[in-house]
Amino acid sequence: MFRKYHSAIKLFIAALMFAGSLSSCKKFLDVTPPNVGTLDYAFRNRNEAENYLFTCYSALQSLGVASDIGFLSAGELTYPVELGGNLGVYLQLPRGNVQNINSPVLNFWQGTNGGTNLFIAIRRCNIMLENIDKPIDLTATEKARWIAEVKFLKGYYTYYLARLYGPIPLYKENFAIDASAEELQLRREPVDEVFKYAVQLMDEAITDLPQQISNPTNELGRITKLIALSVKAEMLATAASPLFNGNPDYLDFKDKEGSQLFNPTYDNQKWISAAAACKAAIDEASAVNKKLYEFIPNASIVNISDSIKRLLTIQNAVTEKWDINPELIWALNGIFPFQGQSLPRLYIENSGSENSYNAPGTLAVPISTTELFYTNNGVPIEDDKTWDYTGRFSIQTSDPAHKFYVVPNYQTIKANFNREPRYYASIGFDGGYWFGGGTLNSNAMVSVQAKGQGSISGPMDNFRTNITAIWPKKLVHYLSSYVRTDLPAFEPYRLPRMRLSGLYLLYAECLNEANGPSAEVFEYVDKVRAKAGLKGVLESWTNFSKSPGTVSNKEGVRSIIHRERRNELCFEAQAGWDLRRWKEMGVALSKPIQGWSFRQTTAQGFYQPVTQFIPAFTSRDYLWPLSDAVILNNKKNVQNPLW
Repeated sequence: MFRKYHSAIKLFIAALMFAGSLSSCKKFLDVTPPNVGTLDYAFRNRNEAENYLFTCYSALQSLGVASDIGFLSAGELTYPVELGGNLGVYLQLPRGNVQNINSPVLNFWQGTNGGTNLFIAIRRCNIMLENIDKPIDLTATEKARWIAEVKFLKGYYTYYLARLYGPIPLYKENFAIDASAEELQLRREPVDEVFKYAVQLMDEAITDLPQQISNPTNELGRITKLIALSVKAEMLATAASPLFNGNPDYLDFKDKEGSQLFNPTYDNQKWISAAAACKAAIDEASAVNKKLYEFIPNASIVNISDSIKRLLTIQNAVTEKWDINPELIWALNGIFPFQGQSLPRLYIENSGSENSYNAPGTLAVPISTTELFYTNNGVPIEDDKTWDYTGRFSIQTSDPAHKFYVVPNYQTIKANFNREPRYYASIGFDGGYWFGGGTLNSNAMVSVQAKGQGSISGPMDNFRTNITAIWPKKLVHYLSSYVRTDLPAFEPYRLPRMRLSGLYLLYAECLNEANGPSAEVFEYVDKVRAKAGLKGVLESWTNFSKSPGTVSNKEGVRSIIHRERRNELCFEAQAGWDLRRWKEMGVALSKPIQGWSFRQTTAQGFYQPVTQFIPAFTSRDYLWPLSDAVILNNKKNVQNPLW
């Protein structure tokens, strides 16, 4: 496994990690170093050492949405299995017949099947820390910052593995050259120890990280104090959550020496510590002028209504450029790659057959995801005493009250009316307006036309069919379009890993779990709701909920906060992680993955739910499996429960 300064390892590591001089951090994030050099050469001076630092970052950039279990496994989205590729395979995880122990999908332990070997990433960080004193021209200030960055990365890789696998070996330093075979085989450490070590690394990093990036052109993507504080808060909240905090399901999960790998005793102090960490991150965010995003129209937009401004405030909090988005705390440097799959055809010219990959629009939203969003009264659709939940699939003709959301006199379903702004900002549905897409005038918007083969947005062929006839509008920048051409014009963006809205909701969650409902809990939830155009929790539940008492106890407020996170952070690669740590994935995937009968041309025929598949999530799926090879190659390893 890990050996220190062995000559073969020197050559191997250098081949992986040594790079020529780079002009910016934007470039380093995508560089694969050439096969030259040795460790001594790699650390001979500041420039060479900086290249090695950038290589420590490289694994981080491989953790984008294409391999992010938070994005792929929650059932928020689906995709035709026949189209193959990463989406075609990994979005099938909820089907339950994809994962296995012979060759695990998204294997971050060994770096196979779409996963990155994060133990190699940790080894690189150890090598950097062990050799940081060698460059003779490295200033003390830079040295301290680089050490802090590498400790952050090592802590984050450790945390990422813990979320997936639970107990893992901790490689706190690399092995000596004369290490015995027995020494090389480390046991999996208990989950509490893994989180404790990851948090320790984060604490050690925070002190010497810069408060802000002073040169975004060259350093965008490098870690700041706010990022580290926010990640620490998320780490502690994850460790405090039901999957890892006193989980009775893992009472008998022990290593071969009989040591318990999950502590069966619930510890409320974990929530208290997580709340304090969230508050520290929020205070730091305030200190660097982070705030909730508000869309400000530019000169190219005409006749924009307040309703459309609200939708763009919600959408652009996700798709706005990093350097001008005050809500964005952290994003990876990779550009979100699936705008074409998320964007329906909006112009008749896009419906030609000359280019089979023109405007595919194949990333599909199940009906169950659309039903997460509230009514316009700010409560769940099944809980609003004024909203016709049982009749939600019945046909209704659009009215002037929805003139910015639905085409006039259009026949659609009741479920598309009287919904919260996040619904209209996040979901592209048949008859729904789509601001942008080439038209920046709220009096002349294009719309989704999805009924049947002859419609603009409807099915065309095996390459350009949305199997639910519902699109993730939130994942498309409003300036991105297929405007009467075969060539798309995409406005690139980086999908947030952390936004201030998410941090506010995490703080509210931790406070509620630690001490129950309070004014401060509702204050931070209501900040997020206000941005989305909703009244506060207490007012909404008192006036419109069938169960107004929900707001009076920890369990009820927990359900509200969880639903808020699902709505606010929908499609942002959060739900797959949240549902796991809450132990709610089984509930979320208990409903069939359904869409509309997209080949039908009438409203009555089209709005018939069609089941694409039945999810098959079981309790074993909360933790990722180790491969058979990992178990065989280390006699101290044990498999995760039920695999």
